[in-house]
Amino acid sequence: MSEEIKLPGSLNTDARIDSWLALDAAGIVNIFTGKVEFGQGVMTAVAQVGAEELDVALERVRIKTADTGATVDEKLTAGSGSIEESGTSIRFAAAAARAILMDKAAAALDVPRDTLIVEDGTVKSPATNRQVTYWDLMGGQKFDAEVTPATKPKSPADYRIVGKAAPRLDIPAKVFGGRAFIQDMEVAGLLHGRVVFPPSYGAKLKSADLEVAKKIAGVVEVVRDGNFLGIVAESEAAAVKARDVLAAACTWEETAQYPDEDNLYDWMMSQECEDTVVEGGIPVDKPIPEIVTPADAAHTVEAIYARPFQSHASIGPSAGMAQWDGDRLTVWAHSQGIYPLRAALACAFDMPKEKIRCIHAENAGVYGHNGADDAAMDAAMLARAVPGRPVRVQWMRDDEFKWEPYGSGMVMALQASVNKAGDIIDWNFDVWSNAHAGRPRAKKETAGFIACWHRENATPAPEPVDNNGKDGGAHRGARPYYDFPKTRIAKHFVKPHPFRVSSLRALGTFGNIFATESMLDELAHEAGLDLVEFRLRHLKDARARAVVEKVAAMAGWDPKKWGKGKGQGIAFNRYKNSKCYAAVVFNVEVDEATGVIKTPKAFIAADAGLSINPDGVANQLEGGLIQAASWTMKEAVRFDPVRITSVDWETYPILTFREVPEIETFVFQRVTEKAMGVGEATQGPTPAAIANGVFAAAGVRLREIPFTPERVKRMMAEAKAAR
Repeated sequence: MSEEIKLPGSLNTDARIDSWLALDAAGIVNIFTGKVEFGQGVMTAVAQVGAEELDVALERVRIKTADTGATVDEKLTAGSGSIEESGTSIRFAAAAARAILMDKAAAALDVPRDTLIVEDGTVKSPATNRQVTYWDLMGGQKFDAEVTPATKPKSPADYRIVGKAAPRLDIPAKVFGGRAFIQDMEVAGLLHGRVVFPPSYGAKLKSADLEVAKKIAGVVEVVRDGNFLGIVAESEAAAVKARDVLAAACTWEETAQYPDEDNLYDWMMSQECEDTVVEGGIPVDKPIPEIVTPADAAHTVEAIYARPFQSHASIGPSAGMAQWDGDRLTVWAHSQGIYPLRAALACAFDMPKEKIRCIHAENAGVYGHNGADDAAMDAAMLARAVPGRPVRVQWMRDDEFKWEPYGSGMVMALQASVNKAGDIIDWNFDVWSNAHAGRPRAKKETAGFIACWHRENATPAPEPVDNNGKDGGAHRGARPYYDFPKTRIAKHFVKPHPFRVSSLRALGTFGNIFATESMLDELAHEAGLDLVEFRLRHLKDARARAVVEKVAAMAGWDPKKWGKGKGQGIAFNRYKNSKCYAAVVFNVEVDEATGVIKTPKAFIAADAGLSINPDGVANQLEGGLIQAASWTMKEAVRFDPVRITSVDWETYPILTFREVPEIETFVFQRVTEKAMGVGEATQGPTPAAIANGVFAAAGVRLREIPFTPERVKRMMAEAKAAR
């Protein structure tokens, strides 16, 4: 393969057909993906792609997700890129494999290749009534060939499986109590582990009575390495009991270190920052222009919007499993980056990465960097004390809330102007935020694992760095997809980091689209224009316009019929300005007496190009909306000067089943367009649509997330007093 010719997807990493699929003699198609399943349905979609290109039944396909000993290194499963990267690779690999199989079948049947037909892996010659199966031709054998630029996948016009709804392969075990997650794995000789975490960042262990934990029946080992404390036991119950007893037998030295929670956003805007201008989605180190209100501005609006630090809040706590066999380490983890995890573990243990195997094992979905990698490291630390036996570590709920990396808080300051015709003529957007990435990396001088910070020979955490990639990190979503004649976008990377932070679903998009779409409503209101028409007049992209028009039609958009506590709000986003288009409408009800917001119904219209599994696409859009609604109305990390105080579901509430809206979803099917990522498309529009609905219902602008009843009541009282 020529290095000058770039293949699609991840094939430039490995173009060998055998790296992506294998046929066994029993009639099974095994497909290998370097991406992982964490609830997004990627296994089902890539199975459909492989089955389609090979002309086999979906039921024949088995999927192997990321494993450093079995699959291609596709780095992270992130950024809504699995279908575009892995799905495309499997499509071309399967097409190349089919071409080889058809050549072999033509030779075996002694007929021209173009006279053959395939039905579920059986190649038939209508002219001779003879047939041969893929398994006869290649079962158990390697293809020993590569995908080339000449490989031609099927025409979309011939699709029979791709583009049709298919049942999710991962759902039955989850619904019916099967072995769905890492916690369900049964391994011979399994031991159970727990870690005693410090009560706060930087806390120093002054004393610990390990003997009290060793006396607990079933405890195999109590591990101390500096500030790192862990339990290994024969049973889950013994591990938990010993963990609690040991935690009570520890004394720690703590210091005040966190900012004033009530003035968090003022604190962020007052800190030392790295200031850049964002041009074409890329931060550029140049002076930030001053804001000058245009002379022909008929209306100018200024507003500040904010989101707090928020947790991944995965209902299933982080877990990891590890086993040492001599100098070799095997780790099972629900990490979104199995190969990066291996490289980071190699540095942490100062050993060759070739002696470490990392295998993906699913856990409750999370969409971002939570405690998965850390739990894997914890398991490896504890397993080292009991060589030859596997140890599974599961974090406790309070550990998860206090120590997982959060999604960064954000402040967005906007000023925009419209002229007398109702056109936006000036757009200014400033965003302040911490880092939105912090996964463990292959470095020896610093470490991304909590355990490394606490060991006797501690390795410090790396200095948080900004993501200056195109539409990355805090500036993701800051670049409007609308057609404005003049835009000024500035990013202020807040250098002090009060909390451990990393990627949370959609990164900066959640805050930035909340601000953008709220400002659009504020401008439209000032100009006296309809909110749908106002968006459409600033959108040239026909596909963007189509989703806005469709969702408005679905929702029966008519602002005149709302008011007196009920309203509708709309918002739009094209994720990363290059992936799925999504428009959202919420029906909103506001109780003036209690401040409670209800969202009885929501509508989604989306365009993800080719929807490989339309039902799976709808799953992602609806799941994203529900999670974002929970962030919007409920979620914020709480803290005092010394400790994080969000430690359970009461101090960090999430949306309940009764509060989930009825959702109506429409997905445009565009089979001739490329498939685009959908997993984060509805995160940004959701808070804005809810906020805009609250304004339509109650006449108050909510600019600070979460929209708690207390905040809503206060805003309504202030608005009433001002009238």
